[in-house]
This record gives sequence, structure tokens and C-alpha cells, in this order.
Amino acid sequence: QVQLVESGGGLVQAGGSLRLSCAASGNIFSINAMGWYRQAPGKQRELVAGIRRGGSTNYADSMEGRFTISRDNAENTVYLQMNSLKPEDTAVYYCYAARASAAWTPGYWGQGTQVTVSS
Repeated sequence: QVQLVESGGGLVQAGGSLRLSCAASGNIFSINAMGWYRQAPGKQRELVAGIRRGGSTNYADSMEGRFTISRDNAENTVYLQMNSLKPEDTAVYYCYAARASAAWTPGYWGQGTQVTVSS
């Protein structure tokens, strides 16, 4: 099992920035890709970005440019730097980890952290 704990969400004005963190623990050698999805009220959960141990990334088309994902393998932590935030970025952001055999498909989820962008 792998446990994921997110931090860094909060309330920010439009145009501002936030940095989310997600620390993995447990059987970390069983996972490879880590990253983020988000879910806004009344909408489906959608991919934000993912990153593998080797550094390759996978961004949703609409996220790349304003959002940057990074990873510290020594600390088993993934980060999401979010800049130029817009009210439509308001959502619960969920950290995920994919099993090593499962490419980018989430196998584990964090509890979610709320990001609210005010206009």
C-alpha cells in the first residue's frame, strides 16, 4: 500500500500562485508516476499533470504553461506549481500515484486539497 498526503491548498486571488505538495509513503518502490487530478463542483475529475521517476511528464493540454509539475525522488514528493490562477481553477486537487506496471493510470489517491481562486 501507498499513502499520499497533500498540502498547500488554500484561497488565492485571481492572478496569484500556489504550490501543492504530495508526499508518498509506504511501498514507494511499487509506484512510478505521480501527479495531480482535479475535480470542480459538478464536474468530472480531470487530469492536471503527472511525472515519472525519470522526469518525463504528462500534462493536460489546458494546464501546460501555467502549471509546472516537479518531483523530488529522494523525498518521494511531487509538487505542482500553479501560476496565473483563474477562478475556473477552483477545485479539489487530488494527488495520485500509479503502480509501476500501470503507466500513468492512478492506483492510489490522496484525500484531496481545496484550491479556491477568487475573482
